[in-house]
Amino acid sequence: MKLNSTVTLTVEFSDELANALAQFVKRVGFAEMRCNAVDDVEAHLIRDAIDRVRMRLANAGFSPR
Repeated sequence: MKLNSTVTLTVEFSDELANALAQFVKRVGFAEMRCNAVDDVEAHLIRDAIDRVRMRLANAGFSPR
């Protein structure tokens, strides 16, 4: 894997799956990310990636309150 490269993912979800994922990315906390990361740097990268997924789901109309 090259660092600082861009990866574009295209996925298809049913509304049910998209809603479930939106709920998960809303609820998951940094503590869960940190305990699954090798260090703080990776935990912050995970959080940034999850935030991007959350924003794209919201743009598609899946933004749970």
